[in-house]
Amino acid sequence: MDLKTVVRTIPDYPKAGIMFRDITTLLGDARAFRQAVDELVQPFAGQKIDKVAGIEARGFILGGACAHQLSAGFVPLRKKGKLPHKTIAVEYALEYGTDAMEMHEDACLAGERVLLIDDLIATGGTAEAAIKLLRQGGAVVEGACFVIDLPELGGAARLKAMGVPVSSLIAFEGH
Repeated sequence: MDLKTVVRTIPDYPKAGIMFRDITTLLGDARAFRQAVDELVQPFAGQKIDKVAGIEARGFILGGACAHQLSAGFVPLRKKGKLPHKTIAVEYALEYGTDAMEMHEDACLAGERVLLIDDLIATGGTAEAAIKLLRQGGAVVEGACFVIDLPELGGAARLKAMGVPVSSLIAFEGH
């Protein structure tokens, strides 16, 4: 199945000129969801992945399914103030201002091999913060996987410059 055909495109959301790539249609299609998860984990089959880290919120859905496929644990990477236990955080820049991402301080043990999962890579700012956070927690980030890449925005290149292999299932040109 061509996964691109099950991703809904919403023009001018959240603002004029943006083509929003909505994966909820992919998630709602059992065959497409299964295929996406299988394709995300396939490059890591046979490798020892200790944990899968998912970026809030769609990364939780995909990451949980990928963790199950890889027989790995799951690490939720959340917005500041959403986790109940002691956390570590990384602040990162947004288009207008800053945000912070947190994980529990005991989510990763030193040297654990972690795979980062999210639905989409655009400029890479959030994923870069996630990698920094995982590394701060002692993890070795083995790869970053996304359903969708917007290559013109340079996010995948940004992560590769950090020494993290990047894979995506679909690329959409433009924003």
